[in-house]
Amino acid sequence: MKTQMESDPRLESSLWVEKKRYRAVLTGWHFNWTEIDKKNRERKTISVPVAEVVGVEEGRVEILPQKSVEDTDKDFTVFYVKRSRSRGSYGLLWRLGRTQFSCPSRVLRDQWTKHLRNALKTHSPLRPHSLLVFINPFGGKKQGREIYHSLVAPLFELAGISSHVIVTERANQARDHLLKKDLTGFDGVVCVGGDGMFSEILHGVIGRTQQEAGLCENDPTVTLQPCPLHIGIIPAGSTDCVCFATVGVIDPVTSALHIIIGDSQPLDVGSVHQASALVRYSVSLLGYGFYGDVLAESEKHRWMGPLRYDYSGTVVYLSNRSYAGVVQYLPANPVLSSPRDRTRCLAGCSVCSRSTERLFPPSSSSGSLYSSHYSWYNNDSEGEWVSVEGRFRCVSLTCMSSSCPKSPLGLSPSAHLADGTGDLILVWDTHPLGFLKFLYRHTSSQDQFDLPFVEVHRVKAVRFSLPPGKETDSCDESEGQTDDDEERGYTEAASRNGSQQHLAERGAGREQSKKEKTPNPFLCGVCCSKAPAVSVWNCDGELLPSTEILCRVHGQLVRLYARGIEDGAAVQA
Repeated sequence: MKTQMESDPRLESSLWVEKKRYRAVLTGWHFNWTEIDKKNRERKTISVPVAEVVGVEEGRVEILPQKSVEDTDKDFTVFYVKRSRSRGSYGLLWRLGRTQFSCPSRVLRDQWTKHLRNALKTHSPLRPHSLLVFINPFGGKKQGREIYHSLVAPLFELAGISSHVIVTERANQARDHLLKKDLTGFDGVVCVGGDGMFSEILHGVIGRTQQEAGLCENDPTVTLQPCPLHIGIIPAGSTDCVCFATVGVIDPVTSALHIIIGDSQPLDVGSVHQASALVRYSVSLLGYGFYGDVLAESEKHRWMGPLRYDYSGTVVYLSNRSYAGVVQYLPANPVLSSPRDRTRCLAGCSVCSRSTERLFPPSSSSGSLYSSHYSWYNNDSEGEWVSVEGRFRCVSLTCMSSSCPKSPLGLSPSAHLADGTGDLILVWDTHPLGFLKFLYRHTSSQDQFDLPFVEVHRVKAVRFSLPPGKETDSCDESEGQTDDDEERGYTEAASRNGSQQHLAERGAGREQSKKEKTPNPFLCGVCCSKAPAVSVWNCDGELLPSTEILCRVHGQLVRLYARGIEDGAAVQA
């Protein structure tokens, strides 16, 4: 055995694993062990980054599925992150790897455990030590408590994380706690539940940060202060879109391990305003038309459980509705990225990294950070708004891909988690079969934007309003619409390539468009005798009370205990 103290502590010795001899080496950044055969030749090497070591225990220890300890003088157990591919998703499952080492002496055992623990402290400074945990016992299959206590709590204990657990008893309890109670000493907040529980935590953390910064959330021109508390998500809900889009899998152990090692993924957040009041925050879907109608319909059938979404989607599709509206948007810089560039936001995304430098320049002090971020938005806001008017099947804005198990690539496959923008998707009125094709492409690898009635724009802000005099029955409007009316419905206030191209396509095929835009009386009669004049907004699974809204994207407003979806090529051998 030899010990060497350099800039990074180094320890090297022979250790035994299941009666096989290994040469183990610890540097500051990696812990490696290489099998040595009887002829002293090196065989397979296993290398674990120190940052991904979960914990070190004396003796022969097991944690999952049940803790057991065999106290032996010469043994120690190292727990670490072990990756594997996941069926049906693009992310990687993380599992708790475990290797039990035997040493020639107790002195050597103690030396190894001491060095490994010191290395963890030195090279993993962002790991949480104290967490506030909220469990929703009613979400999903009502297994939040069991998931936390059987799978997550043992891992937190192994990693030396203390946690204060609150089982919620009412809606918005977690939000109210975060807004009012003392949060001193907590490194982060963990929600055990679905997207609804995450939204509560999101609103509480953002609201508390703005309160302490003295900022008014109701002012849509104010640039909000980034939140210091990290948010962790343990998936246990009916929908876990945010977890899937930021980790790549819906798996409590994977999410718990990301929290333990202190991963940090910035996330863009949209603030939704009506007049001079904040309505809600959004990270995944802000949808009007089809997606709003599906949510509204599903609320009537909550007794059906998760099946209500499939049922409601079918009912709304057969209703064959479209809605008149005026959409104004502030385009993002097309040089930086595009929603049609076929890139994916993965762990270590270069687009998001460059956005961090743009949003928060290294030279900015805490005092100048606010003003520089504010001026970046304010300068881009002047004179660049684009306006389009017409009838839409749906209008959607998402700050992430919004991928889920049923739609692995999501609403906008090339959307980024932390580039300070959102993707605006406009689906113009079209024939029911055309809209069905658009919906079906979300379940496959086909480009859902490669359709003549679909537009997508990368934006920093969006306004939606109803056109003057359009608050009449939508079916009656469609039946009485003339060619000139159709043409005017797609006239935009400012000249942009995407919408102008769409206008040209609509003009070239006017007669065909007229046929496509006439509702099928049979389909409309299946589900509704009189279609409503306006739809509702679906904001991350919650219905909004307002139709006319302004949504502005705030770059990297919160941070999650995640790292983005890992590329499958990173699977360990």
